[in-house]
Amino acid sequence: MRLSSVQVEAIKQETEHFFGAQAEVWLFGSRVDDNQRGFTLIELIMVMVIVGILAVVVAPRFFDANVFKSRGFADQVQASLRYAQKEAIAQRSNVCVAMTTSTITLTIANASGAAIPCGPNLALPAGGNFISAPSAAITLTLYPAAPATFIFDALGKPWDVLVTTPSAQKKITISGATNSIYVEQETGYVHSP
Repeated sequence: MRLSSVQVEAIKQETEHFFGAQAEVWLFGSRVDDNQRGFTLIELIMVMVIVGILAVVVAPRFFDANVFKSRGFADQVQASLRYAQKEAIAQRSNVCVAMTTSTITLTIANASGAAIPCGPNLALPAGGNFISAPSAAITLTLYPAAPATFIFDALGKPWDVLVTTPSAQKKITISGATNSIYVEQETGYVHSP
């Protein structure tokens, strides 16, 4: 719809009254003719180039299932360690955490002084007695390496098995996951930075 010259002049006078002399540049300088709409060929080609680069860089990472599996396994390990600590506090007993290169098993500790300190399995909230890595490419690494079994006492503090001193800070790394999991020495706090 085109405005008549009388309507344009009325709009011009009203805008000058409210906005000053700059209103004419603002109002009429930004007008686009009907034949100036759309994208140029260069803009379309640049968008296609950028989308192509993103597809080459991002798609392989997005469709690599091991990245998602290792991150999910790391989250499951961290949640299980927190659960073990909370169960130890709630039941006022020791909970053993036994780790291998691909599994974690939680058990209720036997009476103190027993030759084998870890007893019956503790059922996990999701069901089952242990968690395991979803593929052979994902492995657990515990630092310090020995011992791979430690106990959360009734206060939630980690202790090495068959040792009468608190365990050092545990650092658990999972291949493929970006963050390590830490179990703090004094408090047993389980976190990943």
